Amino acid sequence: MTILAVTKVENTNIFSTIDGIFQKLVAILEKIIFFDIAGFPLIVLWLILGAILLTFRMGFINIRGFKHAIDIVRGKYDSPEDEGEVTHFQALATAISGTVGIGNVAGVAIAIQLGGPGAVFWMTIGGLFGMTSKFTECTLGLKYRRINSDGSIAGGPMYYLSKGLASMGLRAMGQGMATLFAFFCGLSTLVGASIFQTNQSYIAVSNVIPGLSSWVYGAIVAILVAIVILGGMKRIGAVAGSLVPTMAVIYIVACLWILGINFTQILPAFGKIFTEAFSPSAVVAGGFVTTFSIGLRRSAYSNEAGLGTASIPHASAKTNEPIREGIVALLEPFIDTVIICNMTALVIVITGVYQDYRQGIDGVKMTSDAFASVFSWFPYILAFAVFLFAFSTMISTAYQGIISWNYLFGSQTAIIPKIIYILGVIIGANVSVGAALDFTDMMLLAMAFPNLIGCYLMSGEVASDLRNYMLRLQSGTM
Repeated sequence: MTILAVTKVENTNIFSTIDGIFQKLVAILEKIIFFDIAGFPLIVLWLILGAILLTFRMGFINIRGFKHAIDIVRGKYDSPEDEGEVTHFQALATAISGTVGIGNVAGVAIAIQLGGPGAVFWMTIGGLFGMTSKFTECTLGLKYRRINSDGSIAGGPMYYLSKGLASMGLRAMGQGMATLFAFFCGLSTLVGASIFQTNQSYIAVSNVIPGLSSWVYGAIVAILVAIVILGGMKRIGAVAGSLVPTMAVIYIVACLWILGINFTQILPAFGKIFTEAFSPSAVVAGGFVTTFSIGLRRSAYSNEAGLGTASIPHASAKTNEPIREGIVALLEPFIDTVIICNMTALVIVITGVYQDYRQGIDGVKMTSDAFASVFSWFPYILAFAVFLFAFSTMISTAYQGIISWNYLFGSQTAIIPKIIYILGVIIGANVSVGAALDFTDMMLLAMAFPNLIGCYLMSGEVASDLRNYMLRLQSGTM
């Protein structure tokens, strides 16, 4: 007993120091990355305006390509002769596992807590337009991927920024932005994502297992993550392909159960979300600007559209048609934000638990209380779902971080980012959510600057490839 008590105090002191460093770093970076114009963070405007412009440029592919995307995922166009490491479905599952995670549980709750129910409306708008951003970046990711001598694949913004812009005569600009993206992506995934996912999943699990040591939890999760990521993209794709359907079904069924019991309150809840999107309640500090900004910010964290991260796993898909993989990718923001995030939001708004959380940031706890308000044992189901969400996200973001590291330092040192990620998992269970959340947000959103510049400059190329693809599809030549 005495030894355990001393160990706990020592660990607390160690992680308190780490947390203090994080908070100071966040305070400095926040002034740079969240620079605002008339109260609106520039990065948020950059993301939503970029998504809208790309949607018009691609002829609303987010709508007209939806049915075709489902056909592709079902395997209708799979070809074993195509180069790649994983199927369309496995690439989609890996990318979704990196987005359908804690952001759908804790992120939605935090958005409602800070921006009111109206923030959910702007999350949804961000998701709908973000479908085209995802299409564009994932098309480019596969088009400019690199196939190594051993058959493994490396792709993502760092490759299409350097190669794509070089083909336009902008070699120096492309290399500079590729390096900048890889730097931000490495920090976001290897440090930010590992910390935040472990942090919030620990809150959910410890809520149903009182007395669970954060140190023990972090160590166990770190071991599980290590087993998967040390096996490379094929193992990650296989695990994600199994986990994603399971966790999605568990969580969606749980949400539908609560919504079914409160069926008559669904329309009023939607009405409240829509009304407060434009006229937030008085308790929301900053009014409309806060609601709008928080909604789009949480949307970006949840579905990552416009950030370029999804193009990394999608580059490994077995296909020689970049447009086809881009069309598959546009399903992600729809599944992640339009469906799952809105289910979480409805549960929270209908149960009204967000009204009791005006102090502090505890997203998972709020969602857990919303579930518990209907059935006392529901938090156990939520804890299991959250663990799956967090674990699947961790193995996906670890891969993104490894690819970024390899781009910057070479694949010979690939073991180093894996070690960094695993240490981040352990630390994550022991730092405050505020610092972890803000750091992850900043690194994620910072990636949008180089990525969307590249997407804008190469959007004409993607639009031309899309027209050619659609003509071949309609003529029946594929």
